[in-house]
Amino acid sequence: MKQRYEKTKQQILKILPCKMRMYFERNVDFEKLQEIRIRINRPVLLKENGKEKKVVADQKIYEASAADMKECVEYISKYSRYAYEHEMSQGFLTVEGGHRVGFAGKIIRDGTKIRHMKEITSLNIRVAHEKKGCADELIQYLVENGRILHTLIISPPGLGKTTLLRDLIRQVSNGTRWNEGCSVGVVDERMELGSVYQGEIQNDLGIRSDVLSGCTKEEGMMMLVRSMAPEVIAVDEIGREEEIPAILYAMCSGCRFLATAHGDDVRQLKEKPFFKEMIQGKYFERFIVLSGIPGQDQEVRIYDTKECCLNVQE
Repeated sequence: MKQRYEKTKQQILKILPCKMRMYFERNVDFEKLQEIRIRINRPVLLKENGKEKKVVADQKIYEASAADMKECVEYISKYSRYAYEHEMSQGFLTVEGGHRVGFAGKIIRDGTKIRHMKEITSLNIRVAHEKKGCADELIQYLVENGRILHTLIISPPGLGKTTLLRDLIRQVSNGTRWNEGCSVGVVDERMELGSVYQGEIQNDLGIRSDVLSGCTKEEGMMMLVRSMAPEVIAVDEIGREEEIPAILYAMCSGCRFLATAHGDDVRQLKEKPFFKEMIQGKYFERFIVLSGIPGQDQEVRIYDTKECCLNVQE
């Protein structure tokens, strides 16, 4: 565990401006660190276990300069922004370790198509946390007679639904005492699940997982069903109307489904047309609801289609 967080620390430090590194090396707990927000002429902000704090150096609140931003972008793009132009045009870039960097700045268009982004004014570095075993106590409720049940993980941002989905994929792929290993097709639209970096999957998604990244979820689901014949499909953060036909196509093709969605609970999702149809139609057989404070009093509840709670885990 300690070795893994030391590796995370080094991966993050090498993409930060030199002036910031000393502070981060001495004062930041990389096990708790969730994100770093850098904005030109604004305080550098950290989020640790859901709580925000400002970077203070030499007894002053550290405000990022234009030079800091330029240096950081150069490290992230390895001094070749042209080589990463396509990824940056989508508003984010995945770096070594699966950490995702979001950008804000001036958009350059080629007709209706976004060509690239320049004059970067803001960065959001989201630190990837791989927590193997976090789904250990849940998997038994998601399997019936050896069959993976269609499952939707629900939580507000920042409570670990992507981390949980990642471990579920690993366990479904490798197999557990509750299920035999299954082939899993992972649509990694924002490259946060497998976090492919230079052709290598950065996170352990199991021995039977195939990752398709850099495409929309609806495109990816259709492609995987046709090309890889997965037994299970996994996607992060569903919620667009365009995705419904692809989800139905995958389910009707015999694929089991693992997904996440933003929300507080099942009832709240029912208020959204996209989810109302799917919940009332009992497309999903299990709902995992995460609530509480990251790393502290976090609660996990599992519900069936009748919204009966099957388990409460503190």
